[in-house]
Amino acid sequence: MLYFAWVRERMGRAEEVIDPPATVATVGALVDWLAARHGDDAAALADRGRLRAAVDQQFVGLEASIAGAREIALFPPVTGG
Repeated sequence: MLYFAWVRERMGRAEEVIDPPATVATVGALVDWLAARHGDDAAALADRGRLRAAVDQQFVGLEASIAGAREIALFPPVTGG
């Protein structure tokens, strides 16, 4: 699990190894599971509308499957410049 920008700051870590239960099948369900672990994580992940995700370095929506994923990242919306 990787966290970037303000997500990293609010989570208090840049990365971690996780082992979610088999019932956690999508990015959105993973975010819910992460938020339920600790109150601080819940606050960091509360605004789902401002979260973006990548599974194995491919941008995905929160409805995307995490089956077989080796790397999942959460970050704020990306802007160009």
